[in-house]
Amino acid sequence: MSQVRVYKPFIGPFDPCPPQYYKTYVVPPNQYLVFQPLDWPQYSLPEALKLGTLWPNLYSPYTPTGKRTEEAKSGE
Repeated sequence: MSQVRVYKPFIGPFDPCPPQYYKTYVVPPNQYLVFQPLDWPQYSLPEALKLGTLWPNLYSPYTPTGKRTEEAKSGE
């Protein structure tokens, strides 16, 4: 199951902004767990610190997108 969801926002006839036909959001994998099962595989400690979780089943990659990311890269 993909962690990224897509929806179509309402586009009004008098909206002054350019329309965005599709928007996305991320649903983290921990939202589907009722409890944490025993004996799950685990990352090594250095890898877990780098990824932000000890369990591979709860890993959710973060990929920033958008204008603010480009501004931060250019140093403005």
